[in-house]
Amino acid sequence: MIQMAKKNILALIILILIIIIFGMNLFNNTVNIYLDGENVSVETQTFEDIDSNSLNKDICSYTLNVMNNTTSDVETLKNGVEKLCYQHGLEDAEINIDSSLGHDQIPIIVHVDGTSMLPTLQNGQTVLVNKTHDFEVGDIVVAESKEYGGIIKRVDKIDENKVHLISDNKNISYEYIDGALYQIKGITTWVDISDVNGVVIDY
Repeated sequence: MIQMAKKNILALIILILIIIIFGMNLFNNTVNIYLDGENVSVETQTFEDIDSNSLNKDICSYTLNVMNNTTSDVETLKNGVEKLCYQHGLEDAEINIDSSLGHDQIPIIVHVDGTSMLPTLQNGQTVLVNKTHDFEVGDIVVAESKEYGGIIKRVDKIDENKVHLISDNKNISYEYIDGALYQIKGITTWVDISDVNGVVIDY
């Protein structure tokens, strides 16, 4: 009888420990962010007394800014979301980023403007970009040029922190404007690696 009681007490203690461990995991503050390249969805799971709708809205806005900022990456996104959580009264939140490219990846949908990447990319075409600074010669990247603004070009050379970008379209044409003859050709330019927003992975 005593032996049976000891077994029951031991089983009860084990059951209580399992409930505590699973309960701790169940009640974690969690922020789940999903990106498909154009849209952001956020789900906050918490029992804290906070305005989750307001927090989710701020996280969506911040995530869109990160997607458009060339120097930002996944760590930037996670750190920024963590700060937003603290500002809204949500502490120690687990930040999960998932996307159409997988876990901890930031996809971006970009629309091609112009004919400088013909025949590879067409004017008005939509391409999928993986937000990363991990690229090599021959890759097509999206970058922010101080001279030309947002551009899509092929990586021609990488020299330490500088990247030489070129157009695929090698055709040269001439246009007569206001009494002067102008040569029209694809852009060739140098940018910093930090100016590259990502690599085109699908087009």
